[in-house]
Amino acid sequence: MAIFRRGRPKDVIVHSDRGSQYCSGDFRNLLQNHGLKQSMSRKGNCWDNACAESFFHSLKVEAIHGEPIMDSKTMREAVFEYIEIDYNKTRSHSANGYLSPEAFELSNIA
Repeated sequence: MAIFRRGRPKDVIVHSDRGSQYCSGDFRNLLQNHGLKQSMSRKGNCWDNACAESFFHSLKVEAIHGEPIMDSKTMREAVFEYIEIDYNKTRSHSANGYLSPEAFELSNIA
């Protein structure tokens, strides 16, 4: 979804953990075919990928923990809303000079 919504950008870094889905040949081929660069932490070292780890922590704490058990459709909707509305558009980040990801990206487009 991000590839298409972002207009198929090139040389973008894709952060992930070491889950088997991100280590798979299919996923690595997808990134390569779209000109994206993979970033994943070393085994047992979450600090290598602190931005991705921080995002998943925020997602769990701010959008999922404490919510009633959801079916998969409701969960997809909740995660989409958190990422596309709350996180990317309004949530400020110290690593981005306290700008939201969207504002940071817009301020750095050449």
